[in-house]
Amino acid sequence: MNRELLNIVRSPCCQHSLRLYSAVDEAEDVREGTLTCEHCENVFPIRNYVPRFVAPENYAVNFGLQWNRFRQTQLDSHSGAPISYRRFFAESGWSPEELRGKRVLDVGCGAGRFAEIALSCGANVVAVDYSSAVDACLYNLRGRGQLQVIQGDIYALPFVPHQFDYVYCFGVLQHTPDVKKSLQLLPGQLRPGGKLAIDVYPKGNFYALWPKYWLRHITRHIPAETLFWITERAVPALLPLSLLIGRLPVVGRKLRHVVPILNYDGVLPLSHAQVREWAILDTFDMYSAIFDQPQSVATVESWLRELDLAEIEVFRKGFVVGRATGNTADFDEAADRGETATYRQAS
Repeated sequence: MNRELLNIVRSPCCQHSLRLYSAVDEAEDVREGTLTCEHCENVFPIRNYVPRFVAPENYAVNFGLQWNRFRQTQLDSHSGAPISYRRFFAESGWSPEELRGKRVLDVGCGAGRFAEIALSCGANVVAVDYSSAVDACLYNLRGRGQLQVIQGDIYALPFVPHQFDYVYCFGVLQHTPDVKKSLQLLPGQLRPGGKLAIDVYPKGNFYALWPKYWLRHITRHIPAETLFWITERAVPALLPLSLLIGRLPVVGRKLRHVVPILNYDGVLPLSHAQVREWAILDTFDMYSAIFDQPQSVATVESWLRELDLAEIEVFRKGFVVGRATGNTADFDEAADRGETATYRQAS
């Protein structure tokens, strides 16, 4: 943790400032120590450079397992293909140039596949995840730019409000207990005029017929380590059948979904070995998540329109994608009341 983070972090319990104690520094970062709130008296550890604002065991433990075992699989720098780069900019609508020098919040960073893209554009990135995937993210990206990594809860983000120029949350919202609440807490992190981009799994007419959703009634109750063991053996056995069906003319791409694994052959520019690796990773992801709640375009749009946002766009691009801009009206009114410092104290 770089000490500059103290300018924007607050106790997630009471939003008061935190003091750093027992710091063990290494180079320019704090490797170990504690962050203590003298108002609510909560103490938050810093372990392996990461401030930890949540308990180690939580509903996202499966994600910690998968991203620490497949910590580089989905990084563009590892795969050699611009898969994450294309998705990041197609969904956000942003440009690499506009991110340079901006403070960016990655909510649900996982192993850092999208944080890598933002860092490569020169952004100052704060990456947050609920799981121990933060360790994989730090391992992958430390030293690659202006990066801070935090283990925190989307329902209690440990920041001064309105500190970020850009906020994105990709591949995460459907896996939280309350998707609407999770989404509607994000704009509070935006500076006036800041930009928000999110995605969520799409809810279609036939999604409930997909084997994923009826098998999950069983698999999400299996301990993560056991399910991972099963997945590692089932995917290699089933992948040849999925590949064979998928290559049938016209109907193959749809029909291969009857085989209960994920298969990106012909969808993503991956080698055969990478198709197998991604299949194990995302099949485990698919069956292990405690929560998996797809949403429609209309629902996501209605949730965003309940908020004080501008330039709202919601559309289907594989995922249901939402974009918006923070409205400056509330900030202008606050300034008239002499409350500007509330929003800018950590700028």
